[in-house]
Amino acid sequence: MREVPGRRVLVNGRHVYVEESGQGPDHVVFEAGMSCGRTCWDPILPLLANQARLVAYDRAGRARTGSHAQQWSVDDMAADLVAMVEAAVSGRFVLVAHSMGGLIARRAAESLEGRLQGLLLIDPTPETAPMYDTWDQIAKQIDRNLAVAQRLTYVRPLAGLAGRNIRGLFSRDTYKTIVREDFTPAGVAQMRNENGAVLGAIRQYRIQPPRSPKCPTILLAATRPPASTPRGQRLAEGRVHQRGYVENLPDGHYEEVDSGHFIQAEQPHLVADRIRQLLGRNS
Repeated sequence: MREVPGRRVLVNGRHVYVEESGQGPDHVVFEAGMSCGRTCWDPILPLLANQARLVAYDRAGRARTGSHAQQWSVDDMAADLVAMVEAAVSGRFVLVAHSMGGLIARRAAESLEGRLQGLLLIDPTPETAPMYDTWDQIAKQIDRNLAVAQRLTYVRPLAGLAGRNIRGLFSRDTYKTIVREDFTPAGVAQMRNENGAVLGAIRQYRIQPPRSPKCPTILLAATRPPASTPRGQRLAEGRVHQRGYVENLPDGHYEEVDSGHFIQAEQPHLVADRIRQLLGRNS
């Protein structure tokens, strides 16, 4: 079973669980996507262990951090990210964010602006894309699906069924840890909480998006599944908006990747290389 040393860090009156690894003069901080925590970065960390100090953590409500009953917003998550960085990271750093984590990172960047050496967005949520015009209905369906998964997790032998879609993406030890920690009744409740947070952020960001980050920014866009499928068409529309976002930044770069949504698991060497590029920009 995966065992990595970690510690609980006080942020905004509560604790989050932080794992620190690697060595080097610079820091890299990782923000996971919806339903994910620190473990989703396991494929990347060994590739950077000799180049930087790496900080991966679990947001409030996740297993190692501790549950809470309150509905959490993306702004709340961003405030915790800022507080965690202030407590655990010295100097400038590169921020890496996946999927929903991009919404969190973009909000946090407003407060971390002077310290950001670079921002890597891995297939981030493109809230302006047409697929989000009807996201209220889609979010309800996601919640219904998660409710079914939550019932499965009460029977531990069935818990793995809830996580079968990611089984082939991670090592055996990491996958076992994900199922043990995240595919529990409390863990799936947190996924449902985060699903609601994404819906709220999409509504909010469409009206008043976060300020554009001024640091060098790379956006990696997933291109699979094939565009011939209905879902592929929605992803293609999303890529148009991902490209439009990053290419309007002061220093933005867009790149399409032959991968599914978890680029960090399917193409870890590419992701590690882009992090190195950002680490080297202002060194």
